[in-house]
Amino acid sequence: MPEKKKTVAAKASNTPTRMTKPQAPKNPKSTEASRTAAAPARAQTGADQLAAFESAMKLFHLRRFKEAHDLFQQAIAGPERDVANRAGLHASMCQHRLSQDTVTLASPEEQYNYGVALLNARKVEEARVHLEKALLAVPGADHVHYALALAKALGGDLGGACEHLRRAIELEPRNRMLARQDADFAPFANQPAIQALLYPEKKTW
Repeated sequence: MPEKKKTVAAKASNTPTRMTKPQAPKNPKSTEASRTAAAPARAQTGADQLAAFESAMKLFHLRRFKEAHDLFQQAIAGPERDVANRAGLHASMCQHRLSQDTVTLASPEEQYNYGVALLNARKVEEARVHLEKALLAVPGADHVHYALALAKALGGDLGGACEHLRRAIELEPRNRMLARQDADFAPFANQPAIQALLYPEKKTW
């Protein structure tokens, strides 16, 4: 999915850092070594960032969520914004999976973020459930309608997809161009109803 569906997720992916009071070192060399060890790993280049993300995804699908989460955190710190956003979404999913409690998503934003992460992992039905919950709370959110349109298209409900895509475009006309350029929508662009929404200028009377 393009960045339109991930902007909220970037906020959700930030994890708080614990501040500790510095102490005077007795051994400067050992202190420097510990400081280096404690520093979070960072993807220095786009290639490093992508490699970290791809490795994290393999671990994620193996349900090795702790290791995957650490690699997603590396990818979040890399220079490529789209990869960082995707890594943030999946890091959030890892955190939820690592919890022994049932996933509790308190806000529409959290429902949306989790739904998009599931959608990117192609867990379409689970994604649809969370996106619909988000939409109940914020029915005028164009980005939620957009994500739900894709979820329904991937799930085979083209009628529902058209309904939500139409509403997403009504609320924010730029969603039309976004959907035209979205690779996830490409397999459905030749469907007459969706094509009419994406390219109304081609409609013949």
